[in-house]
Amino acid sequence: MGLQASRVVDLFSGGGGMSCGYYAHPAFNLVGAADVEVGKPSTGHGAIGCNDTYAANLKVDPLTVDLSVISADELAEKMPANVDDLEVLLACPPCTGFSRAISKNWAEDDPRNSLVARVADHVARMKPRVFMMENVPQLLNGNFRHHFTALRDNLQGMGYKVHASSHALSRFGLPQQRERALVIAVASDLPLYTLEDLWRGYEVKAEATTVRRAIASLPKVAAGATHPDDPNHTSTLLKGESLERIAAMPHDGGSWPDLLGHPDTEEYLIPSMWKAVERGRLNSYCDVYGRMAWDKPAPTIKRECSHVGNGRYSHPEQDRQCTVRELGILQGFPSDYRFVGSSRKNLYRQIGDAVPPLVSYQLAWVAQWILTGEKPDLEQVVLPNTSLRVDDFVATEAAQLTLV
Repeated sequence: MGLQASRVVDLFSGGGGMSCGYYAHPAFNLVGAADVEVGKPSTGHGAIGCNDTYAANLKVDPLTVDLSVISADELAEKMPANVDDLEVLLACPPCTGFSRAISKNWAEDDPRNSLVARVADHVARMKPRVFMMENVPQLLNGNFRHHFTALRDNLQGMGYKVHASSHALSRFGLPQQRERALVIAVASDLPLYTLEDLWRGYEVKAEATTVRRAIASLPKVAAGATHPDDPNHTSTLLKGESLERIAAMPHDGGSWPDLLGHPDTEEYLIPSMWKAVERGRLNSYCDVYGRMAWDKPAPTIKRECSHVGNGRYSHPEQDRQCTVRELGILQGFPSDYRFVGSSRKNLYRQIGDAVPPLVSYQLAWVAQWILTGEKPDLEQVVLPNTSLRVDDFVATEAAQLTLV
């Protein structure tokens, strides 16, 4: 690996999900990060407080700057360390404007989408040897994929080799149904390796990506309570009818459609649920207020995961929303990662916005492979204190046939 660690800068750094994997890797040194900390557009800059979480865990104070406005030269000058001829640049702009989960994105090009192409300015200024970006698959195949096309064309014009593909991240051991696009670009004199290359010939056992594996061992807590040994093992307060509705749903994957046909439970259905019944849209709406299933991956954890009414975020058997800690683990964060802030809702948002560190650690190993030519053993890519284990790897059938 060499004696001097490779420098890493993270733009749109959030709560540190992408950086966490590099921080845990001995070959890399985080030298700068930047995030404007937007909670919602209506709340303005600094609202989500993710930079404090980043600093508490990764020992770097991110610059609180608007990357839609600041020039590449000005940003580089503000960085606390030299970023000229950088080894690794990470940039994961907001995915909200591309996501198919938001209906208006089919027709309206969100202004935030332009941040993707703007990243090329920072690449041109810092000249990283390796560049990586994560976003939703619609970055590559959606109605507004021209933003990625512009970025790719600019990178290639600078001499970079570019690879972009989408993946179900459970393929790499994440206990969650999360599909994401990954973009890797390398300088022209470097080899281009990807997660597919890292995992070639191997897969993970099905039980490795279940909710049970990830969070079943955590101690019980009541809705709205905080465990005395872990301030992040805390959930949204539910009471009255909201709590009774969850309590009425069957354990281990139950949801509000299970309340239909029973007069004593139908009273908990809200108007939007009855509209879904009338329109025959149970399948597309049943995750709302639903419980997770023990022996399946969690559903996609989104930024508005702080309430049971926003998705299947209820605990498989306890009558409550999953805690910040539980969703953090399901998002691939180490179990001792500290989420910092006065608003519990914003802690949930920090998690939903994040790149899963369980995966970013693997990306860090891919970057090290690209920079040094030394392919890691798959056993090395397991991020400590996450739900993935070394004994979860199994050779694929094709690999087994090759060995025979």
